[in-house]
Amino acid sequence: MTNSYDEIKTQLQGSMVALVTPMKPNGDVDYDKLGDLIDWQIEQGTHCLVAVGTTGESATLPVQEHGDVIRFFVKQVNGRVPVVAGTGANSTQEAIALTKMAQESGADCALLVAPYYNKPTQEGIYQHYKAIAEAVDIPQMLYNVPGRTVVDIAQETVERLADIDNIVAIKDATGSLERGAKLIEAVGDRMVVLSGDDPTALELMKVGGKGNISVTANVAPKVMSQVFELALKGEFDQAEKIHEQVKHLHKDLFIESSPSPTKYALYKMGKVDTGIRLPLVWLSEQNQPVIDAAISKAGLV
Repeated sequence: MTNSYDEIKTQLQGSMVALVTPMKPNGDVDYDKLGDLIDWQIEQGTHCLVAVGTTGESATLPVQEHGDVIRFFVKQVNGRVPVVAGTGANSTQEAIALTKMAQESGADCALLVAPYYNKPTQEGIYQHYKAIAEAVDIPQMLYNVPGRTVVDIAQETVERLADIDNIVAIKDATGSLERGAKLIEAVGDRMVVLSGDDPTALELMKVGGKGNISVTANVAPKVMSQVFELALKGEFDQAEKIHEQVKHLHKDLFIESSPSPTKYALYKMGKVDTGIRLPLVWLSEQNQPVIDAAISKAGLV
């Protein structure tokens, strides 16, 4: 275990980027570009890096390659900021295997998306997370994103899971401020509540959220780190002013299935090549001008 559970809770905050996995045109992981992206993110002030989450195309990385990417992240970051490794799966045994890889790699925390597609009951969801927590002694973060998984981790289930020592945080990507506020009220003394929804993240911090696991931070890391640094200090008026520069990106980067628009934006910024894995495809020609305009408006090109 890289950190004590209490220590990692203090580190999971601010602007946390759900980093893309750069790929070559043939779909191979581009480790040179990934190393450059990691260094750039840290230089720009990003507080924490998330490896192989949804934005990192976790769904199309086989288990061994998934582990390879996590290992590369940890080595490249070299302790400069915390590394959270996406290790979720809809098979509990696969999630345990991935989480063990993350632990062995030296990741600081594992991010576990709700088990998708097979639609478990709330008891099934609870037992899934409990089994992973008991099998692997690494800090773990729940990830609720019903827009992608179909299943929704109910608040009552989160409250039960909050009693497990190494479940230290939740990424709430529901986009519901009401739900986020209720979570903070119910479990905020036991686990870190983070936003996984760029448009509402700053508002969630106003009611006690500790940070944002962001897609937009892929392309605008400096602005996003400034915004959430100010939010952590309670300086919300100033945070809002700076936020105006990039708010439009929160919508535009989802004009097609993520991370296609984000990868296109990074390609236009000279940061990645044109690789993406099927069934995702490169951003359509008709939507490319939207992203061109969006990154220009944000002052990124």
